[in-house]
Amino acid sequence: MDVSPAAAVNSVVDMQKAQTDQQVQIEVLKKAMAAQSTNILGLLQGVTPPATGPQALATSGNLGTRLNERA
Repeated sequence: MDVSPAAAVNSVVDMQKAQTDQQVQIEVLKKAMAAQSTNILGLLQGVTPPATGPQALATSGNLGTRLNERA
């Protein structure tokens, strides 16, 4: 099995380029995940804690008259 030096070099260069492309994609993914976690943390901090104790059922309307529903 003879392998030409040019083919071997081209193969190595192609593998290095693919590895570099993958590293760039991973970094972009990490940045996107960090941005999402920051946004989610902001949303979670903005949520008011639920009221404690029993919640009364609604007495009129289409929703909540039979079940205690929350959005």
